[in-house]
Amino acid sequence: MKTVGVLLLPILALTLLSASNAFAQGDKSYYFVAYFSNANTGGAPDAVLRLINDGDASTAQVEGVPNGTLYASIYTFDDSQEMQECCNCTVTADGILSESVNNNLTSNTLTGRQETSRGVVKIISTSSSDPTNNVLTPGLRAYMTHVQSTTNIPSKGPFFVSETALPDSNLVSTEQEDIEETCGFIFTLGGRTWGICSCTPEDYDF
Repeated sequence: MKTVGVLLLPILALTLLSASNAFAQGDKSYYFVAYFSNANTGGAPDAVLRLINDGDASTAQVEGVPNGTLYASIYTFDDSQEMQECCNCTVTADGILSESVNNNLTSNTLTGRQETSRGVVKIISTSSSDPTNNVLTPGLRAYMTHVQSTTNIPSKGPFFVSETALPDSNLVSTEQEDIEETCGFIFTLGGRTWGICSCTPEDYDF
């Protein structure tokens, strides 16, 4: 038993050291995905996407100079896997951006219809202000509320709300090129009017 204990101590020490290094390195994620449900549904509360700039991109600069600003490229898909809206929102260091699913992410679809009730939201953390040409830059953290119905009948409540931190996802070059190109098509077809989601003022929460 003593021998086993002696052997376990180094293993435990190495495990703790590895975990400590992992936490020290931080999470370098720049791509997040989430779902939304019961949007634009009578009697259902609005869901909210929250984005925080953790300051990872900050550098030593003189006071008064913008420092560590990132952008959230946001892409909204309906449940038919069609992109309906896209946009790019500024999030300064240590700032928080709160986006209403009903009013910011699904109210200005390319078709002009606010009928999307469920779908997918994809977010890229970028240092570019152009959602059709992202420069992948970690530093954003994403959270989203989810509106769930307590029945299996659409538009029937009561509803309850949960909130989760969005897990990081794998962004392959093919996927990045596809969503950027599709967003570019939306800009062209919608005349940079339709199909563009909107950004709330930073630090304005719901």
